Amino acid sequence: MQAVLPNVLGPKEVHPQNLHGRTAVVTGGVHGIGFEIARALASAGAKVIIVGRKKDHADDAISTVKSETPDADISWEECDLGKLSQVQSVFSKLRGSLDRLDFLVLSAGINAQPFDLHADGIDRHFGVNYLGQYYATNQLWPLLRKTSNMNEINNQNTGPTHLYGRTKLALLLFTKFGLVDKVIKPNSDNIYALAVHPGTVNTGMQDQWKDPDLGITGQLISWAMKSVGRSPEQGAYSALWALTAPDISEKDQNGGYYTDPSTEGSLSSQAQDAQLVKNLWDLSEQIVKDKLGNDALVDWSAK
Repeated sequence: MQAVLPNVLGPKEVHPQNLHGRTAVVTGGVHGIGFEIARALASAGAKVIIVGRKKDHADDAISTVKSETPDADISWEECDLGKLSQVQSVFSKLRGSLDRLDFLVLSAGINAQPFDLHADGIDRHFGVNYLGQYYATNQLWPLLRKTSNMNEINNQNTGPTHLYGRTKLALLLFTKFGLVDKVIKPNSDNIYALAVHPGTVNTGMQDQWKDPDLGITGQLISWAMKSVGRSPEQGAYSALWALTAPDISEKDQNGGYYTDPSTEGSLSSQAQDAQLVKNLWDLSEQIVKDKLGNDALVDWSAK
């Protein structure tokens, strides 16, 4: 019998659109709420992997989705979330085979049933409804983090000023904490890495503010920058000082940040964030390996 009140008092309908290029894993995706979630994501163009125990249920679910959306990219992985060894096998395989993971939906579960132990000797409710999904999340977490970081980098809604500023912050973190703390000090290398800020300089880069997409705001910024900017020769002084000044080695100023010759710059809280340094270093390694292979990076301690 069709319920009437939910159609009147129920929540606002949600129908995702244009999820092409996204990937989702849905536990319990062969029936019930999990199936409806998988169905909606697949119909919107996402690649969907449903996870469940029974092949016939999965076949029915996939058949239904395909009948509605013939080009849907939907598949099934067999897994009993009550068996931790199987969770490890299935979800570690997914972690290794998928390029990205945008959505992880934990919808598998059993309702109120008499007490029973699952394969690992744990209460079946706790094992299926929580522990198995906790472990599945753990196995997929690196892939979620990788996808999240790439999405942040490639966010089309990020403004030009933020895009530029983010790269300057990344270079500062790479120099001061990445190279010095992670490479030079551990290897006892007699190499100095410093970061310098040349100030506002009248180079061709200021004309980039005139990009049509930036409109009148960009025109005004370009004019303002050129009005107060230094000459390219003046802009080179900080870097030349850092390259040749005896103070650098004599006073052991490795990892220093300078805004003018011998003038130390102040660091923002982000530029001193240890976790941000680690995230940037790990992300940089991962992107290079993803694009060029696991052996693309030279060992930092190699000679």
